[in-house]
Amino acid sequence: MSQRMQQGQPMIVMSEDSQRVKDKDAQDYNISAARAVAEAVRSTLGPKGMDKMLVDSMGSVTITNDGVTILQEMDIDNPTAEMIIEVAETQEDEAGDGTTTAVAIAGELLKNAEDLLEQDIHPTAIIKGFHMASEQAREEIDDIAQDVDTEDEDLLRSVAETSMTGKGTEVNKEHLSALIVEAIRQVTVESEDGDNVVDLEFLNIETQTGRSAGESDLLEGGIVDKDPVHDNMPTSATDADILLLNEAIEVEETDVDTEVSVTDPDQLQKFLDREEKQLKDKVQHIVDTGADVVFCQKGIDDLAQHYLAKEGILAVRRAKKSDLEFLSEVVGANVVSDLESATADDLGFGDVTRDEEDELFYVEGDDAHGVTLLLRGSTDHVVDELERGVNDALDVVAQTVSDGRVLAGGGAIEVELASRLRDYADSVSGREQLAVEAFADSLELVPRVLAGNAGLDSIDTLVDLRAAHDDGQITAGLNVFSGDVEDTFESGVVEPAHAKEQAVTSAAEAANLVLKIDDIISAGDLSTDKGGDEEGGPGGAPGGMGGMGGGMGGMM
Repeated sequence: MSQRMQQGQPMIVMSEDSQRVKDKDAQDYNISAARAVAEAVRSTLGPKGMDKMLVDSMGSVTITNDGVTILQEMDIDNPTAEMIIEVAETQEDEAGDGTTTAVAIAGELLKNAEDLLEQDIHPTAIIKGFHMASEQAREEIDDIAQDVDTEDEDLLRSVAETSMTGKGTEVNKEHLSALIVEAIRQVTVESEDGDNVVDLEFLNIETQTGRSAGESDLLEGGIVDKDPVHDNMPTSATDADILLLNEAIEVEETDVDTEVSVTDPDQLQKFLDREEKQLKDKVQHIVDTGADVVFCQKGIDDLAQHYLAKEGILAVRRAKKSDLEFLSEVVGANVVSDLESATADDLGFGDVTRDEEDELFYVEGDDAHGVTLLLRGSTDHVVDELERGVNDALDVVAQTVSDGRVLAGGGAIEVELASRLRDYADSVSGREQLAVEAFADSLELVPRVLAGNAGLDSIDTLVDLRAAHDDGQITAGLNVFSGDVEDTFESGVVEPAHAKEQAVTSAAEAANLVLKIDDIISAGDLSTDKGGDEEGGPGGAPGGMGGMGGGMGGMM
């Protein structure tokens, strides 16, 4: 081995199938991949953002402008691109909204970092500058944010409407925002230290097609989208004792296959009589508990249905597990897994009513903590997008109630942050100052894209916004409908401060993670899907990624 090295021959330590991309090629490769992802969702930002149609390998169609949904549904085959998708997923988990903003800022940070790298500024200096700018931005957001009274219903509605604007809920956003705010109120409790805690586990969302979104409703209790198992059963029960059962009301079967030889018809009748007695005993046990209504997660035998109907008990079978768990909170019942052990103490108490038009059961309990938001839409695609928009709005209103801080939207916060970060950059020494300024420039991507997606001139808009903020108008943002610069906070365009903090932090950390990589070593093809048959070496990787970026740009 030493002789080979002395002769100047290279040492081969990697397999023939492996790929390696080093130094500037690795940086170009990573930045191209990240920017391709960011540019794919940029056109969906804001009230005037466009939708994407996503068709999966099975032919299922999703139409949405929700950033995290788009990125999750796209067939991404690149390790760096998947790192950027994690930014959107983190933003969705932590803040509930702002996924497109977070990804777009991350892409712009890397674009501006690329310019700094061309000036021979070391990635370490850029990373340090981005980190400093991110920390300063969080402090400035906290300083700019306005504390709100969580009892201010109009403000909470504005937060919900801002989140839903442009997400397929535009026409009915006033009606839906009222339902969302009331739903959050119903599931908000006060902790021991006096803080508001929003428990979204007690909020259930059901969807229904064939009706207008304006007919969506909020119900204090739960919904079961099932029919009674027998025509002769009652369809409603007031002040009812309710049994939630996770066991089939059927003849018990043996664990092993058995064969029985019958030599006499009387023997067969005895078997049938024994099965009938088993079912009678099960129904009688339900009667003995005092139950008026049974929601069963599993099956109910036809004969058992008959006996239950004779006893005047309303029964529903094949109810979803999630429905039973939710109803247990609504009516205060235990979910029973063994019918023989069920007692009156396991029963819940409430009212069960039947909506024959919608073919739904409404279940309401006394002082029920759980509520159900019934969303209606004309088609499945409309309902799906409506549900995504409402889920985001629920999350941001919940964040506002818990956090108690809000900001002006319409790009106002980004322009103000950029201005303050430029002032902060003057106090930063070394090459990190250039990175802080690049960070400030990246934040202004948001108002530029908002303007561009609305068909406005992004440069003129940014100039007007900067001028307004230089005059001390902290809440001056863009009205994308009129094209004017106005006080967006007064106009009702309001965002939770926590979502913006999370977006800035996530974008900076993702950009720094990408910039820190200077060497990519792959055991095989540089993709997450090893099913491809493309040939290539280390030199081909960045070009391949560029092709992906072009392809995505063309598609989107």
